[in-house]
Amino acid sequence: MDDIILETRNLTKHYGGVHALQGANFVLRKGEHVAIMGDNGAGKSTFVRQITGVEQRTRGEIIFNGSPVNFAGPLDAREAGIETVFQTLALADHLDVSDNLFLGRERIRFRLGPFSILDYRAMREATLEALQRTGVKIPNIHNTIERMSGGQRQCVAIARTATFHSKLTIMDEPTAALGVQETAQVEAIIRTLKEQGEPLILISHNMRQVFDLVDRIVVFRRGRICANLRKEETDGQDVVAYITGAKTQPEYEDAA
Repeated sequence: MDDIILETRNLTKHYGGVHALQGANFVLRKGEHVAIMGDNGAGKSTFVRQITGVEQRTRGEIIFNGSPVNFAGPLDAREAGIETVFQTLALADHLDVSDNLFLGRERIRFRLGPFSILDYRAMREATLEALQRTGVKIPNIHNTIERMSGGQRQCVAIARTATFHSKLTIMDEPTAALGVQETAQVEAIIRTLKEQGEPLILISHNMRQVFDLVDRIVVFRRGRICANLRKEETDGQDVVAYITGAKTQPEYEDAA
């Protein structure tokens, strides 16, 4: 279908004899926001690592934007249009906010043969605009990441993701270590992405957050997808039943 932005077919990852991900068939449509839920070790982050090229899948197919892909690493995924906020953030601690937002996408003022002069002023101005647009509050963008709180670091990573219009945004537990105010900022960014029609995959344990922000919930259990639920057709108690294995949709009974 033309509206499918991401599809995985039988996506599988084994670590030796450990089956961390088994036969994941998943579809994400343009403009759709989908939450991935499940207990620790259920396969959620493993699933994302295969999609983004952090790890190489054991078998299966990934179709992104209508074409099969086999990313060699996260940079390949980003160049193709997948922006990801990992739990580990992947920020350069010794660089400031602007340098992190434009890392790998530096704006060039002019080139001198093999050398380039960066346009730091343009990157700073674009950073301030991005922070204002996303609602992220950083007191001093010249501070290096290592001098910031955990919440500020997380907000920088998310602002970087939201700064560049991507074909797909993936957030892995983006508010797990944040306070109430910072969580609200992140959720506002997610709503902005929705308004802009940008699809999103959200990994979260926060039931309230999931029901506030997404269209559909996919539940993982023991490395397999065990449920695919429309938000308006389920509730938190129902989702917990799938997470714990008390309930399984008939088409996913092998995951029980």
